Amino acid sequence: MNKAVFLDRDGVINRKAPGHDYIVDWREFEILPGVLEAIRKLNQAAYRLIVVTNQRAVAKHKITVPELEEIHQKLIAEVARSGAVIDGIYFCPHDLESKCGCRKPEPGMLLRALKEFEIDPRQSWMIGDSTVDIEAGRRAGCRTALIKAGWNEEGGAQGADILAEDLYQAVEIILKARTAGPALVSL
Repeated sequence: MNKAVFLDRDGVINRKAPGHDYIVDWREFEILPGVLEAIRKLNQAAYRLIVVTNQRAVAKHKITVPELEEIHQKLIAEVARSGAVIDGIYFCPHDLESKCGCRKPEPGMLLRALKEFEIDPRQSWMIGDSTVDIEAGRRAGCRTALIKAGWNEEGGAQGADILAEDLYQAVEIILKARTAGPALVSL
């Protein structure tokens, strides 16, 4: 069985659009500092890298599925130019009211990838910046990491196994935990 790290997209890989808007063009897609190096480190540690992202902009007719897939192909190419690999990108195009099984916090995207890539969820992680990411990871049987954008003073880790400033730090903690044994390394 393979192991994987599932990544949310907006706020984890790239800067979120301002004002609760949506990234609808590659020219708006700004990869966050340390992301490419973090993905390379995960690749070197034999983790499959799977992006799982809610893309409500499709349901709101702000972007078409082919336009979204073009952004994702450009992301895959940009990551490849840095010497790293994204193994798959799964997205939910549905609106909030949808009763689909793929919109996080539902685990549908993760469960599909677990099956298609023969991934062991107990060896895998979900890294996100919101409670829906953490909940989806837990429901799929993965350990979870919440990056700082999703920290909440009242809720703290919001049920995540680890907290990190950003993707790079989350990857560092995960890789240290892997070599340190069952106890997770803290910040």
